[in-house]
Amino acid sequence: MAGQGGGNGPWGGGEQPDLREVIDKLKNLKLPFLGKHGFFPALVVIIILLWMASGIYFVAPDELGVVKRFGKAVRTTTPGPHYHLPSPFEAVMRPKVTQVQRIEVGFRTIGGKEHGRYRAVPAESLMLTKAENIVNMTFIVQYKISDAIKYLFNVREQDKTVKDAAEAAMREIAGRNEIDNILTVGKFKVQQAAKERLQEILNGYGAGIHVVAVQLQDVHPPDQVMAAFKDVASAKEDKAKMINEAHGYSNEILPRAKGKAAQITNDAIAYKESKIISAQGDVSRFLQVLEQYRMAKKITEKRLYIETMEEILPTINKIIIEGKIGGNVLPYLPLKKEILKDK
Repeated sequence: MAGQGGGNGPWGGGEQPDLREVIDKLKNLKLPFLGKHGFFPALVVIIILLWMASGIYFVAPDELGVVKRFGKAVRTTTPGPHYHLPSPFEAVMRPKVTQVQRIEVGFRTIGGKEHGRYRAVPAESLMLTKAENIVNMTFIVQYKISDAIKYLFNVREQDKTVKDAAEAAMREIAGRNEIDNILTVGKFKVQQAAKERLQEILNGYGAGIHVVAVQLQDVHPPDQVMAAFKDVASAKEDKAKMINEAHGYSNEILPRAKGKAAQITNDAIAYKESKIISAQGDVSRFLQVLEQYRMAKKITEKRLYIETMEEILPTINKIIIEGKIGGNVLPYLPLKKEILKDK
């Protein structure tokens, strides 16, 4: 069969020859390097050379070459040019062992990260906590290939395997924690525990994968109960606020009360000491008076009487008259003054 072509082709005309015509021309073509045996032996040699050359391969800097012989891995090769037996004897696989791969659980990025659009996957993100509360957890897993042969030959659908194992690990960790802990201060511990559990699962599979990180993207209650959780969170904030205010009031009142108590205690101690000292002084004075009294009883009695009268009647004018002379003095009572007072 011949087709129509525009312009002059390599066969000297616009009409393309069929395959049989091309082969006949090649058979009749005499070239020095073909020798006396003709075209087909040389063609076989070229095909063999090309087949042998197909075993040449290159490994990129971020790759590791895994050569398999009849489907079984036999060796690994480092970055650079290498050779393996042509197919079907050997073949090479080149996984990117330095690349950090990313798995999304509970959501999917739409249109690339730069657009910032996501699609929720509730079947993956809704999980049960320790108290059987439902929490919505979306997270990403970052991992690298640690053993290329195990990664390629021990598991199939590696990304799906990592995603399923990560989801199982996170559900297990969520089931060990209370929802309040997951929503607030316990996020970092949940991430670390999920990472360790995921690594244990993958090691059990012999997956040849190293988990770099498990990062929670969003953690919140389901949309159906979001309002109730907001009310609970608001009530807890009010509780914390009132507790802080009470602590503040306590910190203000207690020092003042303690200071006043210390002042009263010090005043009481001072009063006690003054009373003790005063009593000791009274005792000392009494003992001194007692000693003088024993030495001169009448004089001491008179002196005590006079001193007592001075204390009792400090504002009254007093005239002291000796007993013998007092019998000759006319007593005088100022009645007029007393009468005026009565009026």
